[in-house]
Amino acid sequence: MFGKISSRLLGISLLVVIAGCNKTDTGGAIDAGGSATAPTPAVIQGACPQVYLLDGTSTYRTYAKGAKDDPTKIVYQASLADTTRQCVQNESQLVMTVVVQGRVVAGPAGGAGTVNLPIRVAATDGKNTLYSELTQYPVDVQGGSVQFIFTKADIALPGGAGDFAKIYVGFDEGPAKKKK
Repeated sequence: MFGKISSRLLGISLLVVIAGCNKTDTGGAIDAGGSATAPTPAVIQGACPQVYLLDGTSTYRTYAKGAKDDPTKIVYQASLADTTRQCVQNESQLVMTVVVQGRVVAGPAGGAGTVNLPIRVAATDGKNTLYSELTQYPVDVQGGSVQFIFTKADIALPGGAGDFAKIYVGFDEGPAKKKK
């Protein structure tokens, strides 16, 4: 009896191992797309630049008209928390998708409505800005708070940029810069 059970377990174990060998591990990468006629480009996670949230730009507040820095006049408060990214290498560029999780909370002067969050994604090599774009991201707040997912796709960096570039995501109330 134990011989039959052992043989079956061995057979099932071998099937699991063989199936595991045929599975492609994406390392938690975001789906890069592709189709039957156009194969998916190589996803390069090892050379994908890190995404950083800076303390001074990871929170954002809007105030009632005429109020500034008065906690009782906050309409909305937003924060950015977790990030992830995916890079796809083509012939001449490293193309990134950056995803950031955030939260918006209605303040004492706020309520249900839509808030436009000024989210900037920028890439730098330490000396030069490789990419910078400001997006006005609308978030519909119903009730007290809501979580959101911000996705910025098609961030094109020069080939080989992954070794030295850093990606910064944060709130930015400054003028919109054109992407390079």
